[in-house]
Amino acid sequence: MSETASDDGAVDKLRREIGRNLLRARNGIKLVAGLSNPRVGLSPRDLILRDGRTRLYRYRSDQRAYRPAILLVYSLVTKPYILDLRPGNSFIEKLIQSGFDVYLLDWGTPDERDSHLGLEYHVDHALPEAVDAVRRTSGDDQVNLVGYCFGGDLALMYAARERRAVLRSLTVVACPVDLTELGVLTTVFNSTDDLADVLDDDGNVPADVIFAAFRAIAPTSEVTGYVNLVQQLWSDDYVEAHQAMMGWASGHVAFPGAAARQMRRILDENALVDGTLVIGGTPVDFSQITVPFLAVLGASDHIVPASAAAPVMDLVGSTDKELHTLPGGHAGLFVGRTAAQQTLPTLIEFFRTRSEATP
Repeated sequence: MSETASDDGAVDKLRREIGRNLLRARNGIKLVAGLSNPRVGLSPRDLILRDGRTRLYRYRSDQRAYRPAILLVYSLVTKPYILDLRPGNSFIEKLIQSGFDVYLLDWGTPDERDSHLGLEYHVDHALPEAVDAVRRTSGDDQVNLVGYCFGGDLALMYAARERRAVLRSLTVVACPVDLTELGVLTTVFNSTDDLADVLDDDGNVPADVIFAAFRAIAPTSEVTGYVNLVQQLWSDDYVEAHQAMMGWASGHVAFPGAAARQMRRILDENALVDGTLVIGGTPVDFSQITVPFLAVLGASDHIVPASAAAPVMDLVGSTDKELHTLPGGHAGLFVGRTAAQQTLPTLIEFFRTRSEATP
């Protein structure tokens, strides 16, 4: 290489680094000033059903190719936009593009009006109402039910009690059943017998208590995240993605007090695994679930490790059932490059093979 070419390369490299430093400065100022909050959950949708804070949404699409519809059941402790994070990085967007009619059950943000809500509300009222609304709106007799994290537990409880043939399939993702394997996360429900030292004035477990428990699982992750952010501060895409993820990871919501007290008893008995779960005075037997079943675990999920999630395969009575341990953490199963290459194709293939083409 000539000396001139070498000099030109060095100049180009210097110019590129100067440009990146200018971008780092601009993005750093915007972050500090709070001027660059990314928009999330942008897939167009319509409100189908409302019950207190609970909402059922249908996502708009003119490219439906399969039926029955998919109903996503979200967790109770974080906001559901992780499933529709940003255009191009959205599980819901990908489902729509693949030809599915997609619905989301969002439990909302509980307040004092919800402190009395136990699992009976979620399992025996809200979920049956949502399933029936999806069937009416979609025109389908059945529904593909999908639960994420604790939403998977609610989906399991509902499916075990549902005696009508309204489910085509059941899928749970990062769903804990052996709660003794959750470690520090269980401290949210493992204080005094009546949880009096945890509940706030609204009668619920406050969001900051839940956030503290999640943070205790990986106390250095926030620092690591900021180190990576500083290194990539020149990239607008990286900064927006980082903000969206950090906003979701820190944006917990309160947990209804009555359900929290039930969770305390469930933890004491490890009731999901031991088969002693009772809701509304009626036993819940996961062996009664016989529809096609899929469980997806994250190989690096530190929130719901495989030891907490994998035992579901021994509890569900389905003969058609699959377990997939895929790359990714708790959120990484749904967002990012690994999700696009691994999780989403696995789920979509399962849905397609248990669905039928529309006319």
